[in-house]
Amino acid sequence: MTGKGRGAPRGGKGGKGGKGGSGGSGGDRRAAAPAPARRGPTRRSGEPDVDPRMEAKRRAEEQPPTTQVEGFHAVRELLRADARRVRELWVVDRGDDLAEIVEMAEDAGARVRNVSPEQLAARTRTEAPQGVMAYAAPIREAAVDDLLADPHAFLVALDGVTDPGNLGAILRTAETAGATGVILTRHRSARLGPTALKAAAGAVEYLPIATVAGIPAFLDQARRAEVWTVGLDADGDVGVTKLEVATGPLVVVLGAEGRGLARLTRDRCDLVASIPLHGRLDSLNVSAAAAVVLHAVADRRAGSAEFGEDRR
Repeated sequence: MTGKGRGAPRGGKGGKGGKGGSGGSGGDRRAAAPAPARRGPTRRSGEPDVDPRMEAKRRAEEQPPTTQVEGFHAVRELLRADARRVRELWVVDRGDDLAEIVEMAEDAGARVRNVSPEQLAARTRTEAPQGVMAYAAPIREAAVDDLLADPHAFLVALDGVTDPGNLGAILRTAETAGATGVILTRHRSARLGPTALKAAAGAVEYLPIATVAGIPAFLDQARRAEVWTVGLDADGDVGVTKLEVATGPLVVVLGAEGRGLARLTRDRCDLVASIPLHGRLDSLNVSAAAAVVLHAVADRRAGSAEFGEDRR
């Protein structure tokens, strides 16, 4: 970062002169030598000239980024999975409820900090962190090609889900249904921040997640990989409980809150399925719809000779 004052400080105005200053009559007529530039701490001979501020910035940039994980279930699964490093745990009370989490954090070499409820509330971003928060290494992104190459692929693609609570709930449902991965878009999509991670309740520690530029292009890639793609829409042609393609490699596509599937996304799907509704309302929240369709697919796969065995 550049800006004023980033270089070495300028030298002083010059040595003291007589009454008239350095050039005044009757004063010291010798040219005043400029004050040497300040260099900070004394250096040994041969050591490089290092600006302390730049050195501090360099060290900060070398520190790997972290994700903030809040809530009992999310933090417990983070530690239980042991898939990424946990650097620090903040805990309000080491009582029975959190004793297991504290013990796992200490075993993992994480720094455990006892804090007050006020200190925790000032740092957390969710409404109910349940007395615990952790700083961990970022979630490692999965490769799309690898997810599609799995002969048992059961993927969930989200086409513009923007509410982090919905995103987390869908991730939790996808993991419990046995999905092998989730596809998110890089733009116009909820992020995997504290709210989504808390709602996911630890699912992100077990569920491979990949990001793509857009869902339509991803669906073309899935077709080339011979993976069936099924969109979910109220006007679908087949009920979610009757998806014969569910027993093969599959991508289930869920649309955004409100508008559902984008037109181009719908056009790229091999099939469009619907959830039969029997009440007066004509739609479900996207996370509720995800629970219905993903577990319908899971049930059908469980009844198949190829997918009947629990692979987790």
